[in-house]
Amino acid sequence: MRVLIVGSGGREHALAWKIAQSPRAEQVFVAPGNADTAREGLCENVPIAADDIPALVKFAKASRIDLTVVGPEAPLVAGIVDVFQREKLRIFGPSKAAAQLEGSKVFCKNLLHGADVPTAEYRVFRDAESATRYVMDRFNADEQSCPVVVKADGLAAGKGVIVCSTRRDALEAIDRIARQREFGAAGKQLVIEERLDGQEASVLALTDGRTIVTLPPAQDHKAAYDGDAGPNTGGMGAYCPAPLVDERMMRSIEEHILVPTVHAMKRSRQPFSGVLYAGIMVTPAQGPKVLEYNVRFGDPECQPLLLRLKTDIIDLMEATIDGKLDEIKPPQWDPRPSVSVVMASEGYPGDYEKGRPIRGLEEAAAVPDVKVFHSGTALVDGQVVTAGGRVLAVTALGNTIAAAKLQAYTAVKCIRWQGAWCRKDIADKAMVQADKRKR
Repeated sequence: MRVLIVGSGGREHALAWKIAQSPRAEQVFVAPGNADTAREGLCENVPIAADDIPALVKFAKASRIDLTVVGPEAPLVAGIVDVFQREKLRIFGPSKAAAQLEGSKVFCKNLLHGADVPTAEYRVFRDAESATRYVMDRFNADEQSCPVVVKADGLAAGKGVIVCSTRRDALEAIDRIARQREFGAAGKQLVIEERLDGQEASVLALTDGRTIVTLPPAQDHKAAYDGDAGPNTGGMGAYCPAPLVDERMMRSIEEHILVPTVHAMKRSRQPFSGVLYAGIMVTPAQGPKVLEYNVRFGDPECQPLLLRLKTDIIDLMEATIDGKLDEIKPPQWDPRPSVSVVMASEGYPGDYEKGRPIRGLEEAAAVPDVKVFHSGTALVDGQVVTAGGRVLAVTALGNTIAAAKLQAYTAVKCIRWQGAWCRKDIADKAMVQADKRKR
């Protein structure tokens, strides 16, 4: 089988690595890939941008591609699946209509509300003026507290969500999104919703529109700095499984969140096929509530998740495409937990420089039970250099979460480039949760 993977990040590197392990894989192409994807067995980079859908179709036809796997959200929202299907090409992922779950915060919130899925109370606004009036009217100027989240409607690379504590915060967020258009066309509409307190969890599931196969829960770290401080990023690290979500809570999430969402999509004649990723806030008083949906594997959640997967991923993807998830055995997992630490460029999530040489990659790869997934890297004259904000996802297995964290950070210490940095507390929440359960 000849497989094409669309994308260039750590998620796509993890997919290439896992798919290349399949005995069914003959050759794996990654478009455009990064500095290390082409070094995986069976893999070859293709210089086609992830959003160049016509060129990807042309390549898939010319190269006799049997299966295309889309990593990032932008091509899915743009309708790559619909185009490939019209050309009789097999592709894993949701249609353009179904991808609205991630492509439009307004669409997602309205669907959740209509399906009675637990989520935060919200209001939708089409301009800065009406949003500003709402905040001014609802929150008294004499009171500092204004616990809301302001979201750009469209895609914003994980950065169009601004968590606010004061009225000033909310008004500044509205200005950035709707007036300054910091996130471009994503700010044509905005959502203001109540801020939920608790811990976040990522629950991913494969679904063919009828059957749902839930994957082990993970926990991402969106904030830039230790202690969940600083601005939101695309994700600074993750671990899997997340002790926060026990079996009882997982059953509740399946029953009250995933199942009604899949049914609502089917009823609206926009059936969902692919990876449905629920970003969950576990509130102390009201239990799990949906923060948002993504329509693909998370990044960096994909890396620790696939490091643990033992089942052939091609079998899972084909069963999803063919509507036969109910006919396959449940996926098998390495019992050991995994931890992934993102190493980033100086300045991220703001402006950063590219082209800085990276050293110590071979030394890091030699650390037992570690896999270094590349995200924002490129090859220049044979040297691996930085080419993005999130550069690497150093991922490790261990007999315990603490052991996996130790291995990951041991490998992190091997890697060097000017301005490299990372959070130091990835997986600490899991260790606290594990200690609570022992008591």
